[in-house]
Amino acid sequence: MIKLETIKIPLLMGILNLTEDSFSDGGKYLRPEHALEHAKRMIDEGADIIDIGAESTRPGSLPVAESVQIERLLPVVRAICAKYPGTAISIDTRSSKVAKLAVECGATIINDVSAMRDDCLMAAFIASNPHLKIVLMHMSGEPLTMQQNPSYQNVLQEVLEFFGERLDFCRKAGINRDQIWLDPGIGFGKNLQHNLQLLAHLDTISELGYPVLLAASRKRFINEISPSEPIDRLPGSLAAALAGALQNVRILRVHDVAAHKQFLNVISRIQMETG
Repeated sequence: MIKLETIKIPLLMGILNLTEDSFSDGGKYLRPEHALEHAKRMIDEGADIIDIGAESTRPGSLPVAESVQIERLLPVVRAICAKYPGTAISIDTRSSKVAKLAVECGATIINDVSAMRDDCLMAAFIASNPHLKIVLMHMSGEPLTMQQNPSYQNVLQEVLEFFGERLDFCRKAGINRDQIWLDPGIGFGKNLQHNLQLLAHLDTISELGYPVLLAASRKRFINEISPSEPIDRLPGSLAAALAGALQNVRILRVHDVAAHKQFLNVISRIQMETG
């Protein structure tokens, strides 16, 4: 039986989408002042990290030009880093050029949904900046087509094999072990059963010895279990968060920071009474 004292409370990564078409909040934070206001709200609510993206990678999405990403990102990154220097900034991008410019503005984490497969210069950039973290996410296919009949013989085994290949790639590229985080890619080229199998076996991914990031907030698999609009998927998101916390996930990427913070705070206080 899993005991509460085995839970390690994860860090919270608040999502800030500077996009027109993200599945949950596309278009809400395109104006820099709105983005900064939302970042402040999430930091006040307890976010340890703000993950900023200017290219939606939802199912069916198209790539966004580097110039557009840069125009959207840099003013917001500069402003957040100036106002909240104690908050880590993550950049959700597949582009080494975007990553480099954002790092020059103060970002320290690169969240690459392609796991450095889309830009041949990304690995060298990460290796030459050992203070940076890189999130390697598993994705089958491309965002435009990844949800068109995704298929695996054994999704957990294939995700583990993917991480094995990517970790070997990182070693050969000179990226330090302590720079790497792993994300199983819930909803990225996976159907409901695939997502549930991964959520039920996150501990196996944690056993690889790298911090695991779980990004399940408001995703479609919740709707497939309990029909709901993205804004109404907080209970399902918290259920996934609990599954992650029980299995040593170290970072939760979430939309609803305050609710997740309260949820984890209560678990933490209950833990104090179990010792």
